[in-house]
Amino acid sequence: MGQKSSHPKLFPGDIVEYRRNKYFSHFGVYYGERDGVPYVAHLTCRDSNAKLPLFGRALRSEVKLDPLEMLGTNYKVNNMMDGLHSARDFHSVVKPAIDDLMGREVTFDILFHNSEHQATLLRYGVKKSEQIEKIYKHIMPAWKKLFDENQL
Repeated sequence: MGQKSSHPKLFPGDIVEYRRNKYFSHFGVYYGERDGVPYVAHLTCRDSNAKLPLFGRALRSEVKLDPLEMLGTNYKVNNMMDGLHSARDFHSVVKPAIDDLMGREVTFDILFHNSEHQATLLRYGVKKSEQIEKIYKHIMPAWKKLFDENQL
């Protein structure tokens, strides 16, 4: 299913998904407008030009606030857990959490704390990455065999 430049109606606290390739997307939380410019809060690597951090980890990451379209013009709203969890109140919970996180160093880990984990944690208070779970289903059987044979 392809993703078009949809420019959906956004509400503060919505999870915004930017498709990067067939397997991965980058996620952020819509923050609202500042001086008429829409912004998104997202987990990103600092001081790194590498597309994938070494071993899927970057110790120097942070939550940044960037203009919505600076991250890409092809995006969609993906409030994937609305059926399971209530969204937390943006103004009393999510916005203060984003403001508190900005400028702090955070460890980015592709398996355990990526941009999707960060976005769901902010919106719902629950860390979840559906894209990692899909890929993990394929990786785990191979890892399990290596563990069972004491090769890993």
